Amino acid sequence: MGAWYARERQIREAYVLQMTKIICAIDPGIHGAFAWATDGFLIAVEDMPTIEYNGKHKISAASVGRMLVNRMPELLVIESVSAMPKQGVTSSFNFGYGAGVLEGVAAGLGIPVEMVRPATWKKAAGVSADKSACRLMATRYWPGMADLFKRVKDDGRADAALLARWASMRGK
Repeated sequence: MGAWYARERQIREAYVLQMTKIICAIDPGIHGAFAWATDGFLIAVEDMPTIEYNGKHKISAASVGRMLVNRMPELLVIESVSAMPKQGVTSSFNFGYGAGVLEGVAAGLGIPVEMVRPATWKKAAGVSADKSACRLMATRYWPGMADLFKRVKDDGRADAALLARWASMRGK
C-alpha cells in the first residue's frame, strides 16, 4: 500500500490512542472486512482473515482474536446477516458459521457485540443497497484512503468503514 499509507496509518493509530471509545465494525463473510473508528474518524480497515480448510476458505478465529486484542475495541458492531434468496444451503450455513465465529471470539474476549441490520445503518449513511454506492460514499468520506475502496471486490471494506462511522457517530 505504500509508505505514505503506512505512515498515515501510524499517525491515525497514535492519535486514536488518546481518544475514548474505539469501535470495530465488521462486514461478515469470507470477503468481508474490519473497520476501526472513533467519533467518525476512520483508523484502519483490514480484510477478513481466512484460512483454507479442506479446500474451502473459512474465517480464521485465531486471527480475528489477534486483531481484536491488538486494538481492543470497546464495542464490536457486526452487520446482522441472514440467508439470501436463491442462496444454497451450504453457502447459508457457511455465512452463518462465520458470523458465529466473530460473535464467539468477541464473547471470549469480553467485548460487547451489537448486531445491526444493513437497512438501519445504510439508511442513516445515505446509501442504497448497491455496493458501488457504498464504495463511492466511503471514498467521499475518506479521500486519503480511497485506494482501499477502488476495486469492485472492496465492497466489504466500504461496508465495514461506513458501518464503523455510523456506529461511532450515533448520538452526536
